[in-house]
Amino acid sequence: MLKKVLMSLCLAMVLATGFAYAMDKININTATQSELQALNGVGEKTAAAIIQYREQNGMFKSVDDLVNVKGIGSKKVEKLTDSLTVSELE
Repeated sequence: MLKKVLMSLCLAMVLATGFAYAMDKININTATQSELQALNGVGEKTAAAIIQYREQNGMFKSVDDLVNVKGIGSKKVEKLTDSLTVSELE
């Protein structure tokens, strides 16, 4: 009985950690300027440029599309990739 309870708790912790990790990602298709600015390396001008690009060109299909935003290069995208998503599941 105790073994089942411990296994259930372990499973719950693993699942909760996975969901928490997924929820920490910022969706660049829906993020506000302040949410984008919370990212390390994204200031006011860059956040505004991301939103402006999104409004003028439509939704991003992938995080890599950020290289099309003025002021964002491939190195910055590489640094931000783990913190971003374009997922519709948020």
